[in-house]
Amino acid sequence: MARLYAATGDGIVRLDEASGEWIVEHFLGGSGAQCLAVDPHDADTLYAGLREQGVRRTQDGGRSWVDCALPEPGVFSLAVSAADGSVYAGTEPSRLFRSNERGESWRELDGLLDLPSRPTWSFPPRPWTSHVRWIAPSPHDADLLLVGIELGGLMRSSDGGATWQDHRPGAQRDAHSLAWHPHVHDRAYEAGGGGAAYSKDGGESWQPADEGRDRHYTWSVAVDPDDPELWYVSASTGPYAAHGRRDPKARIYRRRAGEPWHALADGLPEPLPAMPYALVATEGRLFAGLADGQLWESSDRGDNWRACRFQGDSITALRALVYTSA
Repeated sequence: MARLYAATGDGIVRLDEASGEWIVEHFLGGSGAQCLAVDPHDADTLYAGLREQGVRRTQDGGRSWVDCALPEPGVFSLAVSAADGSVYAGTEPSRLFRSNERGESWRELDGLLDLPSRPTWSFPPRPWTSHVRWIAPSPHDADLLLVGIELGGLMRSSDGGATWQDHRPGAQRDAHSLAWHPHVHDRAYEAGGGGAAYSKDGGESWQPADEGRDRHYTWSVAVDPDDPELWYVSASTGPYAAHGRRDPKARIYRRRAGEPWHALADGLPEPLPAMPYALVATEGRLFAGLADGQLWESSDRGDNWRACRFQGDSITALRALVYTSA
């Protein structure tokens, strides 16, 4: 059975697919949940990052939660390594933590704060601070880790976070989301505030990928698990359009080998009513989660789209989305 988890900015939603619909259950209402990560080996184990209350963990699909006692309360990013099960949490102000015990205890990877660029890190709406916007542990190498600082750069560690390389050549400094290809070693992807980029050498260096796109404020990135040359980004004209309450001027784009970006539209509302905050590509399916809570699906890699039908309470906002097979 297919399952999606979503962070709404208020709580967590679980969606279980049944007879062409998605059964909706809400959890952690009022918690300020804005990011999440699922254990790749256990669909019932999920971590929720809360804006002011640290990390919560469930091991029964959301029905009960425990406080993981993260040392820093403002959580902006979470990840679970497919390579060794380590749990990572990133915060504002920028700090990075790792747990090898499912969140029972944490160790700060404080080498990240020794980078020469750290004094320049600054998030424009709150210029006195910055945060760890995305954490991407390699699914192939437990020691290889990419981290995006908003706004500061894309950092890389090859020793499990003990030491770090500063912002990688060719990558976007305003890093919004990162992804590894699940089967092809050394292939990584970035969506950032000035465009998109990809790496063929394990995140050591990056190449821009912007030809054919008329919007360069990219937000979410997803890659087809069967084809490392097939990937997707959501993009807008800038941060005010993307995150405002009016027309987001947003599109979803697809890139194939040897081709420029192509805007996807068939079946989608025109214009899109809200920014696509989350893209998920998995098992021949492509999902787009919009900021206003709408969920759209394509079963032909973006050529055609249909709105997902919900059974249960509605979803009025969406910040992040993950897929798993329950």
